[in-house]
Amino acid sequence: MLKLEARPEASQRMRYLSPLIAVALTLAGSLVLFALLGKSPIEGFKVFFIHPIRDLYSISELLLKATPLMLIAVGLAVGYRANVWNIGAEGQYILGAIFATGVALFFQGVSSIWVLPAMLVAGVLGGVVWAAIPALLRTRFRANEILVTLMLVYIAQLTASWLVHGPWKNPDGFNFPATYMFDDSALLPVLIEGTRLNLAFLIALTALGAGYVFLQRSFYGYQMQVAGQAEAAARYAGYSAKRTIWIGLLAGGAMAGTAGMSEVAGPMGQLTESISMNYGFAAIIVAFVGRLNPVGILFSSILMAMLYLGGEQAQQYMNLPSSISKVFQGMLLFFLLAADLFIGYRLRLGSNPFFGKATWKTT
Repeated sequence: MLKLEARPEASQRMRYLSPLIAVALTLAGSLVLFALLGKSPIEGFKVFFIHPIRDLYSISELLLKATPLMLIAVGLAVGYRANVWNIGAEGQYILGAIFATGVALFFQGVSSIWVLPAMLVAGVLGGVVWAAIPALLRTRFRANEILVTLMLVYIAQLTASWLVHGPWKNPDGFNFPATYMFDDSALLPVLIEGTRLNLAFLIALTALGAGYVFLQRSFYGYQMQVAGQAEAAARYAGYSAKRTIWIGLLAGGAMAGTAGMSEVAGPMGQLTESISMNYGFAAIIVAFVGRLNPVGILFSSILMAMLYLGGEQAQQYMNLPSSISKVFQGMLLFFLLAADLFIGYRLRLGSNPFFGKATWKTT
């Protein structure tokens, strides 16, 4: 009978190698999946992992797709370090987009350099407001932040849908649920001419740098880590549990709101009903594949962006549903969780009522 036995000490080396193992197993699993679907595994590999980097424009699209994932994941990492489980970054992302859109529509027709900064502040504020609700409920009434943040996603989605079908709907938009297209003053400047890669990418890199300093070099970052690894020790040291919860949730909300602003002021150029791109949920995988470290998040967000673009191109070149990228995202998370399990535990043959006690163990 197989049992899981806790290892005396988890391997730190394997902790950092396990994401690479999970990626390798996902690649192998993807080849098997393509073969089972009757498609060429070689062609499938090219579509998912070669096409997104085949030329400058493709690379720019890859980085554009990775930008919101970087922003959201680095914010989530702050909370996850302290075991503050923000699962509703998608809702905070949508609220950031809504608040930023409100500013853009209010200044419609006004050409000013202050429109974009105002939209950025509004996006951050939108995400923070939405994250403050579960923070308040957790610290005041001990409500579970996992459930609250998740339920708020649906409220955010319905709010955005109501706005683009109702008060913010463009009357000249051929009955499509969308707002007016933003003025040029409300759009992020493009970094490379002929591409859609915009200033949000540099904002994301700045956020990763700030996240690294906060998590790895600041006293508050140290408090967050201690609170996550040893809650009793954190209490003994006098660290505030409530402050940890507020910082963890508000950091995630601020970064998710920034990502929402970057989408409506970037590639979309307006608020539409399809603003919910599931970036908030995918960023959870990005954060853990990146080991809650901003450097790792940089690379894992690019990998996740590849899966997004690969799913879109699989529909075009291989006649597969674009949702196949979600299958690969699920495989990546599954293999990562499995690898993490065996970092802390090993398989052991337990006692058997018929054959006695076995002593075989895994290494």
